[in-house]
Amino acid sequence: MVSKRRFLKTLALSAGMPLTGNGKEWLEWIASQPQNNDFWMQIRGDYELKPDYINLENGYYSMMARPVMEAYLNDIRTVNKEHSYYMRTVQFENKFKTRDRLADLLGCKKEELIITRNTTESLDTIISGIDWKAGDEAIAAWQDYGSMLDMFRQQERRYGMKLKMVSVPNHPQNDEEIVSLYEKAITTKTKLIMICHMINITGQILPVRKICDMAHAHGVEVMVDGAHAVAHMQFKIDELNCDYYGSSLHKWLGAPLGAGILYVKQEKIKKIWPLFGESGFTDDDIRKLNHTGTIPVATDIAINHAIDYHLKIGIERKEARLKFLKNYWTEKVIIKKNVVLNTPVAPERTGAIANVGVKNIPPSQLAKSLLNKYKIWTVAIDNEKAGVQGVRITPHLYTTTEELDKLVQALVELST
Repeated sequence: MVSKRRFLKTLALSAGMPLTGNGKEWLEWIASQPQNNDFWMQIRGDYELKPDYINLENGYYSMMARPVMEAYLNDIRTVNKEHSYYMRTVQFENKFKTRDRLADLLGCKKEELIITRNTTESLDTIISGIDWKAGDEAIAAWQDYGSMLDMFRQQERRYGMKLKMVSVPNHPQNDEEIVSLYEKAITTKTKLIMICHMINITGQILPVRKICDMAHAHGVEVMVDGAHAVAHMQFKIDELNCDYYGSSLHKWLGAPLGAGILYVKQEKIKKIWPLFGESGFTDDDIRKLNHTGTIPVATDIAINHAIDYHLKIGIERKEARLKFLKNYWTEKVIIKKNVVLNTPVAPERTGAIANVGVKNIPPSQLAKSLLNKYKIWTVAIDNEKAGVQGVRITPHLYTTTEELDKLVQALVELST
C-alpha cells in the first residue's frame, strides 16, 4: 500500500511542485488544487450527509459543518443556562463583536453593517424604508427573488410608485450588454435599481461595479441582492460602490438558519425608515434598522464559528473548488442534444450554481424524475418571463465528482 505522504510526493512531482516544506505546506498545496479530492474528502467528512439521495440543492440552505454545529449547540446551551442574565448583560455586546468580524470579512465599515435574519428581511427593510412618492420608479429584473418583487409591488399599491421590469439574458455577450439593459430603463423618475450579485435561479454573476457606476452617473441608487455571493466568491463590498447590500449567512458561509446581513452606505442611513419603530439610536446610526424584538441570539454567536471554518478553508480555495464542480458536470452535458444550459459558460460569470433543462420535459417533471429514478435532489425552476425553465443544480464543497457523474448520466438518459 502506498503511504499518503508518498502519494502526495508523487502527485507533487507530476505537477512540478518542489519536494520541500512541512506537512502544513503540503496540505495547503493539495487544497489549492480544486480538482484534487484528497483534501476535499477530508472536508466532506465534516458534514453529516443522508445516504438516501445526492444533495444538489445547496443553494436554498447550506448545512452547517459538524464543527460549526457542535459549537452552535454549546452556544444554545450557554444562552439557555444564563437565560435573562445573558440577554440583559452581553447579548448586544456579543452581537456587535460578531458584526465587526463580518465587516472585516466583507470589506466594509462596521458602522455600515447589521446582522439580520436573511436577505429578504435585509432588502425589504430598504424597499419599505425609502420615502417613496407617487410617480417614483424602481427597476428590477424578472430574475430577481420573488420576495423583494412582492415588497416593491406593495409599495406600488401603497404609495403609487412604479416598478419597471427588465430581463437579464442567460448568455450575455459581454458586461456592457447587461449594463445597457438597465441603463435603457432609467428615466428622470428612477430612484432605485435592484440587481442580483449572483442570480439565484441560474447562478449568473452580474457586473455589479459597472452597473453601480453607470447608475450613479444618472443619480440613481443601487441595491444588491447578494444572497449567494457572500462566502461563495471573492469580493469586498466597498469595492462594489453599491448603496445597499443584503445577504444570507446560512447559505455559503454555513451559519445556522436565520442569519443574514444588511449593508447601507454610511451617508444613506439617515434617510431610511426602520421597518420597526426605534427611538434608541439616532437617524444616522444603522442600528436603528436592527430592532426586531427577541430573537434566537445564540445564532449571533454561532456566526463566529462559521467564519472560523470558512477562513480555515480559505475563500480562494473555496471559490476555485465550487467553480470546478460546476464546470465538471456542465462541460459534459452542454454538448448533448436536447440538454439546455440556462447558465453562462464563461468562468467569470458563474460560481457553483447552474441551471439545466431537458427539451420537452417540464421542470417539475425533470426534478421529480431525478429524485425518484436517480436519487438526486434538486429544485425545479419554471420562470417563463425570465427565460429559465429547468432544474437548479447546486453542489457544495462536500460534493464529489462521482456524484456529479451520476447527474450527468441521468441527464443524458433523460434527454435521449
